[in-house]
Amino acid sequence: MSKRFSSGRLWRVAVLAAGLLVFLSGCDRRYLIFNPSGPVAEKELHLIILSAVLCAVVVIPVLGLLIFIIYRYRDKPGNKAPYTPEWNDSKILEFVWWGVPIIIIGILGVYTAKTTYSLVRPPVEDVKPITIQVTSLDWKWLFQYPDQKIATVNYVEIPAGVPVQFHLTSDQMMNSFWVPELGGQEYTMPGMAMRLWLQADQPGTYYGSGANFTGKGFAHMKFKVVAKPQARFNHWAKQVKKTAPVLTEAKYQQLVQKGLAEKQTYSSYPEKLFLDTIDRNGGKYMKPGMKHGGHDMSMMDNDNE
Repeated sequence: MSKRFSSGRLWRVAVLAAGLLVFLSGCDRRYLIFNPSGPVAEKELHLIILSAVLCAVVVIPVLGLLIFIIYRYRDKPGNKAPYTPEWNDSKILEFVWWGVPIIIIGILGVYTAKTTYSLVRPPVEDVKPITIQVTSLDWKWLFQYPDQKIATVNYVEIPAGVPVQFHLTSDQMMNSFWVPELGGQEYTMPGMAMRLWLQADQPGTYYGSGANFTGKGFAHMKFKVVAKPQARFNHWAKQVKKTAPVLTEAKYQQLVQKGLAEKQTYSSYPEKLFLDTIDRNGGKYMKPGMKHGGHDMSMMDNDNE
């Protein structure tokens, strides 16, 4: 009986160890948030690791004490543990189990606030950023380039090593824009414009998706972020400008309709389409100078001119 129990326990330990090894060896592109490819994602990964370490400071000792207490104070013949039914207080223990969590929460709060506020600025200051306007639709993504005056659907190309400020809104229900290898997610909401800084350090293709459930086509709300050297990006933008069709207002209204869409590229789009989309969904009821998603829309309008 004891042999069967021992072998069974060893088998469970081996399975747990194998699972742990698989998890720890999984920091490749299959686990995208653990494969940061830009400064924003690196900062957020450092915060995740810090949170995990600080949580382990509590979880591991608690689990160890649980095992120790169960073993040490189990009922057994000849148990000589002192019987103290009137015990109800320990100043030392109270200090430990209140003091340690307070310290951990304080450390997490400071680093989280510091990291969060740093992410509202460009990842690097010595490179001129570009702006891309993003509109989530059912069930597709529209990307507009105010500087290049071009647009794409379900894919976006960016220059590697250049900060990109994404202006985000929605012309359908709320969604969430997420490129895990480049940074955290940000909501897209009708009538509002949110902002998100991202940057790809190296050329490559990065997975992006909608991270908020929006109906039966939600699983297909994926897109590719293609990072290229600046020269290749400029060449691509010029080729699009020369060869792609125009995104007309009628074509945009077709895109707004619920349904899936393939990758598309356009050489131009209606002027102020992005801001008109925000106004149509309630933004026009906000007074001049008021902020959409924490940002002054009059300033955003100036950015696009």
